[in-house]
Amino acid sequence: MNGSVRVGRVVGVPLRMHWSVPLLVVLLAYGLGRQTLPALAPGRSDAVYAVASVVGAVLLMGSLLLHETAHAATARRRKISVQDVTLWALGGMTRMGRPQTAAAVFAVAVSGPLASLAIGGVALGAGIGLDALLGWAVPAAVLVWLGWANLFLGVFNLLPAAPLDGGRVLQALLWWRTGDRQRADRAASRSGQVMGVLLAAVGWILFLRGAPDGLWLILVGFFITVVAGAERQRAVLDTAVQGVGVADAMSNPVATGPDWLTVRRFIDDVAVKSRHSALPLLDFEGRPSGIVHMRRLASIPGANREALRVREVATALAQCATAAPNELLSEVLDRLGPGTGMPILVVDSGHLVGIVTAKDISRLMQRHALGGQGSN
Repeated sequence: MNGSVRVGRVVGVPLRMHWSVPLLVVLLAYGLGRQTLPALAPGRSDAVYAVASVVGAVLLMGSLLLHETAHAATARRRKISVQDVTLWALGGMTRMGRPQTAAAVFAVAVSGPLASLAIGGVALGAGIGLDALLGWAVPAAVLVWLGWANLFLGVFNLLPAAPLDGGRVLQALLWWRTGDRQRADRAASRSGQVMGVLLAAVGWILFLRGAPDGLWLILVGFFITVVAGAERQRAVLDTAVQGVGVADAMSNPVATGPDWLTVRRFIDDVAVKSRHSALPLLDFEGRPSGIVHMRRLASIPGANREALRVREVATALAQCATAAPNELLSEVLDRLGPGTGMPILVVDSGHLVGIVTAKDISRLMQRHALGGQGSN
């Protein structure tokens, strides 16, 4: 996620924190210290409320981290690749590969809400017990608040709407029942779009009635709607490319350029004559060595263009998306991860035989929509 920095590792995967997390901690601490704690444990000093509210806000962020850690740990146990875990203002996000079975989708999805519900139950029970046995009102109030917050988080995430965990559960159940993953994906994402609009509408009504928290609900609803829409597009894409081989989708012949030219000569001899925004590069032996993007070439100062070889400013082959012509396009798209994407270089026995671009994918989707077979 843009605006996040790596702060460590959790269950063996990178942990990242978005710049909005400190802001969220401040907002949570302010509300806890100014309203909740004085109501639950009146008569304390402002300093006591301030310290307790910061501790409570940090504990809640720790709870969010445990929620995402449960997702990541379950995914790793299911042999699903996990790219990273990111905390941000709306909670957390775990980026991972696509589970290959309905059971794996279900297990990963329920692990987070179950963790939140467990934390909520323990915190709530500890808070009640602490107050009853020792009379420590302020720590007990923090724990009670933390418990109810986690219980709400667990229940809210179980709403049957992607990208919430409940939407993943719905997807898994529909996939298991129908045997059609694409249909299940479309249903879960459609539910997410509807739920997102409803949440935003409720938030707007609350805001008009004088409740500032309505703005938060509007933001959450908007986020759910946008992400669900993107997932619906992905579900449509998966349907369009189902059963399509890479060889059937790729463009051939492919416009290429030599990687040993200077940037200046490459621009003059190759780039200005090309109609493409990115070009595969070939080495002296005619083997692919990477991709150079026209916008990258344009960003190089004129004084440096004579000294740099084009391969020095290109994306190396190891960081490019590659595929064999006999692979299924759906499997190739599934393994695209952070830092890789279109175009996909099609390589056979070390030689470039084609390329799959975003336009090729768009053409497949259009043909599918028209009732075609999705092949060239």
